Amino acid sequence: MEHGHLVRERRSIRGYKPDPVARELILEIVELASGAPSSMNTQPWHFHVVTGEPLDRIRAGNTERMMAGAKPQREIPVEGAYDGVHRERQVQIAFQLFDAMGIREDKAMRTDWMMRGFRQFDAPVSIVVTYDKSLQLATIGHFDCGAVTYGLCLAAWDRGLGTVINGQGIMQSDVVRAHANIPENEVIMTCVAMGYPLDDFAANDVKAPRVPAPQLVSFVGFDR
Repeated sequence: MEHGHLVRERRSIRGYKPDPVARELILEIVELASGAPSSMNTQPWHFHVVTGEPLDRIRAGNTERMMAGAKPQREIPVEGAYDGVHRERQVQIAFQLFDAMGIREDKAMRTDWMMRGFRQFDAPVSIVVTYDKSLQLATIGHFDCGAVTYGLCLAAWDRGLGTVINGQGIMQSDVVRAHANIPENEVIMTCVAMGYPLDDFAANDVKAPRVPAPQLVSFVGFDR
C-alpha cells in the first residue's frame, strides 16, 4: 500500500475475529517494523508474541486484579490523570467510541467496554513490547519503542491485520511477565493487540481526529 494512503487509512481496531494469525506473517511484520530508527542504532526492543492459553491466563489475571481494585503495576513511569488539552482529546475519542457502540448513556456497558481493554480487546494475538533493562534510566529507549511499535501497526495494517496499542493490557505487568515468559533483564513497555478486524464492529470504523499540521509546526529561518 502507498505510504501516505496507509498512514491516513490506518486506525485502531478494538473488535477482532477469533481467527488465528500465522506465525510466519507475524515474523514478517516484526521484521518490517524493526527497520525503525533507534538512538545510536541500539535497537533496544524485544517482541513477545502471545496467543492461545497463555494469553487467556494473562487476560484473566489482568481482569481479576483490576476488578478487585488492585493498583496498576506498570514497569515504566506513568503520570497521573491527563489534564488540559490532553484530557479533552482523551474524552473526545472516548465519546466517539461510546457513540459508535451506542453505550454513551449506559454505565454498565461503558464499564464492560473498559474491561475489554484489560482483556486486550479479545484479540487472538498480543505482542508485548519490551526493552533492555540496562537502558531503563535512558528514556530515549521509550522513544525508540514508540517508533518500532508504530511500524508494527503500519506493517500489520498493510497485510490486512488490525492492531491497537494497549497500555491497559499490561496494567498488571507481573501477570504478563509470568505468562509470557519475559526475562528479568527486560522492561515491559506496552502491548499491541493484533488480529483480523471483526466485520460490522462499529468501533472499528472510528478514526481519531488529528490536530492540523499548521497548529503543530513552528518554522524558523524560512522566507515565508
